[in-house]
Amino acid sequence: MSAMYGLFSDPVSAQVAVNRLRAAGVADQDITVISSEPFEAHEFGHRDRATWMFPIAAAGGIVGLAFAYWLTRTTELLWPLETGGMRIVAMWPNIIIMFELTMLFAVLSTVVTLLVAAQLPRRRPQLYDTAVSYGQILVGLENPPAAVDDIERALSTRGGRVRTIP
Repeated sequence: MSAMYGLFSDPVSAQVAVNRLRAAGVADQDITVISSEPFEAHEFGHRDRATWMFPIAAAGGIVGLAFAYWLTRTTELLWPLETGGMRIVAMWPNIIIMFELTMLFAVLSTVVTLLVAAQLPRRRPQLYDTAVSYGQILVGLENPPAAVDDIERALSTRGGRVRTIP
């Protein structure tokens, strides 16, 4: 993996670098911004905000509820016990199992969605520098195109320390 990135000490400089990378013709999805804290007041802090986690978790819960209803009803109908004149399928006791399976499916679908969205585990190393842990903001891109001079100029604005990974 080859990469080029700049380290910035304040979010304004990082935003300027992101804007200059865009002006140099780099697509938004190719720009990587990593910081140790959220910067909601700046535009780069709102990138990649959309997520499908809630709808997928809700769908997982609905599938879990349907599965739990099918499981409890089918189990009670396959082994009909003498209930003293009451109905074979008793919904009130089944609600406990239905709730637990609904939550299990919702939680499992949320965890799977999180792992897929975060691309964990990774087969290739992620663009990262230990200076991010000390408050620096990393702005860079993997596999930079042929116009490296424009990208280097965009990343070196406002005191950015440019580093390359061969």
